Amino acid sequence: MLKKIVTLLVIGFGVFYLLTAPAGAADAVSNAAGAVIDGFGQLGVFVNELVA
Repeated sequence: MLKKIVTLLVIGFGVFYLLTAPAGAADAVSNAAGAVIDGFGQLGVFVNELVA
């Protein structure tokens, strides 16, 4: 039950943030996507170093 409430609060905050500061929300999503892409790039470097 607590997990469901926390999930709804997080989703509600995300919607509130998106509606009140759309430019900030877009920057946050862009930065998060960039971090994920960088992480996969570093994982590729790690695997290449293991193989080499």
